[in-house]
Amino acid sequence: MSFNIGLSGMRAASRDLNVTGNNIANAGTAGFKQSRAEFADVYAASMLGSGRNQQGSGVLLSEVSQLFKQGNINETQNALDLAINGNGFFQVSNNGALSYTRAGYFGTDKQGFIIDNYGNNLQGYTTNNNGELDKGIMRDLQIKTTSQEPKPTSQFKQTFNLNSTSEVPEVTTFDPADPKSYNSTTSTSIYDSQGNAHVMTQHFVKTGPNTWDMNILINGVSPTDPTNNTPMTSELKFDAAGQLIAGGEVDLTGWVPATVKGDPPVGTPNNADASPNLKMNISGATQFANSFAVTAVSQDGYTTGELAGIEIDDTGTIFARYTNDQSKVQGQVVLADFANVQGLIPVGKTQWVQSLASGEPVRNPGGTGTLGAIQSGALEDSNVELSDQLVNLIVAQRNYQANAKTIETESAITQTIINLR
Repeated sequence: MSFNIGLSGMRAASRDLNVTGNNIANAGTAGFKQSRAEFADVYAASMLGSGRNQQGSGVLLSEVSQLFKQGNINETQNALDLAINGNGFFQVSNNGALSYTRAGYFGTDKQGFIIDNYGNNLQGYTTNNNGELDKGIMRDLQIKTTSQEPKPTSQFKQTFNLNSTSEVPEVTTFDPADPKSYNSTTSTSIYDSQGNAHVMTQHFVKTGPNTWDMNILINGVSPTDPTNNTPMTSELKFDAAGQLIAGGEVDLTGWVPATVKGDPPVGTPNNADASPNLKMNISGATQFANSFAVTAVSQDGYTTGELAGIEIDDTGTIFARYTNDQSKVQGQVVLADFANVQGLIPVGKTQWVQSLASGEPVRNPGGTGTLGAIQSGALEDSNVELSDQLVNLIVAQRNYQANAKTIETESAITQTIINLR
């Protein structure tokens, strides 16, 4: 019996060495989770049960479990390198076969699909034709590298203050070339349907107590008739407290986008369209005893743009940045978690697949519920502590030697018995 007990101990120590060696070998593997050999004692069974003084029959390997504790996160400066700070797994698909990983080595293939370093497709929510996330179905995530189409300006919003102490200009006939014919001016770019930028200029002329004219020119010519430089004029009225009470919204739907040349400027329609409902909102304008200043301005149009880069936030939302200073959502990485992560089956390549013991995956964006946040431009290191593993090597080696000594001693005893006469 002692031979079998010693042999089982040597086998157990050898398996412990294998597990420890595998941990050490993967100390530099991103997303790797260290394993632990778990042993149990063995007793011989009989039909009538075990006695109180029964001796053990050795040891066996009961389980090799994985420890899913967090590894260190290191910055890589590559936007598609992803790490999970907390619970959860990335989901990757190999022609529909799902597996789960913590290794966030991701890049794109020639079609722009996000893949890992084995060619598996990263899974998540994609966007519909309206640019909205379709959260119903998991699909292969893709970075679309096509140019962003231009958008004509449809809403223009501006906040400014006109100086209430200003005097009516000396020159009573407005002339954009004569600063004495107006009190203040400002300009902003707006866009037509082809993405052409046009400079809209506003000249403010005080006409009396609490009343002003706002003269609007686009590229120096009339917004509605680019063949002349007659401005579109809107009257602004303020109350005694300096708040705008009339002229807060200006209708610019008659704007004709044009190419302008010459001095004086003359425009020719450029065959692009303006937004069919272009409006100017200046309802927040004030008239206080302070210098003229534009405090806020925004418009929703932009020119065409080329893909300049991508950004991924901690919820896994993928934003594409374009050269026109715009950004667009292109998808969202979705994580998975399990009720029993120890029940996952390792299949190599730092990947696991679900099993009956693990239960079904619970899928949500990063940072939702108990799932960790996604960190872009970073990778999770292996959670192997080398110092601990080296100590484990020493312990396993001593166990192996001790069990070998048990067999050696039993052999000596047996030899002594054989030698009796």
